[in-house]
Amino acid sequence: MRLSNRVGNIDPFYVMECAKRADEIARSAICDPAQGGRRMIYLNIGEPDFGASPAVRETAARFTAEGRIPYTQANGLRALRQRVADWYGQTQQLDIDPDRIVITAGASAALQLACLALFQAGDEVLMPDPSYPCNRHFVAAVDATPVLIPSTAAERFQLSLGRLREHWNERSRGVLLASPSNPTGTSIPPEELAAIHAFVRERGGITIVDEIYQPLGYDDRYARSALTLGDDVVSINSFSKYFGMTGWRLGWLVLPPAMVGAVEKLAQNLYICPSTIAQHAALACFEPASITEYERRREELRRRRDRVVPALQAMGLPVPVVPDGAFYAWADASGTGLSSWDLCMDLMAHAQVALTPGRDFGPAFGERFLRLSFASSMDDLDEALARVRVRLEQLKARAA
Repeated sequence: MRLSNRVGNIDPFYVMECAKRADEIARSAICDPAQGGRRMIYLNIGEPDFGASPAVRETAARFTAEGRIPYTQANGLRALRQRVADWYGQTQQLDIDPDRIVITAGASAALQLACLALFQAGDEVLMPDPSYPCNRHFVAAVDATPVLIPSTAAERFQLSLGRLREHWNERSRGVLLASPSNPTGTSIPPEELAAIHAFVRERGGITIVDEIYQPLGYDDRYARSALTLGDDVVSINSFSKYFGMTGWRLGWLVLPPAMVGAVEKLAQNLYICPSTIAQHAALACFEPASITEYERRREELRRRRDRVVPALQAMGLPVPVVPDGAFYAWADASGTGLSSWDLCMDLMAHAQVALTPGRDFGPAFGERFLRLSFASSMDDLDEALARVRVRLEQLKARAA
C-alpha cells in the first residue's frame, strides 16, 4: 500500500513507545507481587493524578441523564466561550471577545487547526529544541517545515531573540512556542517574548504560543499570557492540565479576528464540533469551588516540584533550570555514563520506574536529558526517587 510522503516526515512518538515497554514489564513477573515483584511507578506521562473536579463530573452526569446530546456549533458552545473570556478577564485583566475563542477537541486539535489555517508547503516555522514533539509534527503534517533551534540552559531552553534573528529567512512564516514548556517546565521571560513577537510581527509572520501549562505557574514573573502582547497572537490552551480533564479531549484557541472564520470552517469539516458532553461539563470548571480546588492542586504540584528537583540534583541527575510551571523536571543524565534512552530502559527493568528519555523532544539534547513528570502522588514520587537512587548507586559501583 502506498502511503503519503507526509507520514514518512513524522517520527514515532517515543513517549508512547516507552510507555508500551513499561506496560510490558509491568505485566511480567518482575512486577507481580505474587512472585515477589514490585509494581511499576509511572513518571513518564504528563497526566495529573487528580482528575476532573467533582463539579465537572456531576455536571456531566446530569447533562448525560437528560438523554439528548446534540451537536454544538463547530466553534463551541457560546456559554463556554463566554466563560473562558470571563476567566481571562479575572485572571489576566484581558477583555477577550468570545467570538475570538474557538473550543476544540483538545489542544492537539487546536494546534492542527492553527497550522492548517496558517502554513503551507515551502513555509518554515521556527521553534526551540527541546520542545514537545507533536508541535513539529503538526507543522510537518501540513507540508510546512519545522525548524528546531537548539536552546540552552542559559536561555531557559526557550527560543531567544538572538537565535531567532540567526535563523529567520525569506521562507520563515512564524514561530511556535510553548510557555511553560513541555519537557522543561520553563517559561519565556516576558521581555524576551515581547521582543520575539515584535520581531516576527515586523516581518509579517505569526506568533503561536502553546499556553496549556500557563495556569500551572509557580512564579509570578511568568504569569502573564502572551495575549497581552496584542490580538495578533494565536494562543493555544486546554482543559487537560490545570482543569484536570485529560481524557475529555477539550481545548481552545484565542485567535486574531481575521482567522476565526477560516478556523471555524476547518473545524466544521474535520470533526463537526468538540464533544458536547465535555463542553457542558467544562462550564463547571469556572465555578468558585472548582477554581479553589484547582489552586489547591497547583500548590500541591509546587510542593512536589520542591521535593523532586533537589532529590534529582543530589543523586547526580542535575536539573539545570528549575521548572517555574507545568509538572516536569528536565534532568541531565550524562553523568551516569549512559544515554538517556539507555538509562530510562535500565530504570524500567531494574528499578521499575518509568521515565521519558529525551529523544522525542529534539536532537540537540535528546540523548543527554530525560524528563520526569511529578504529576503523580507524593508517595509514588518518594518511592520512585528512592529506587532510582539505589539503581544509580549500583550502576556507579559496577562502572568503578
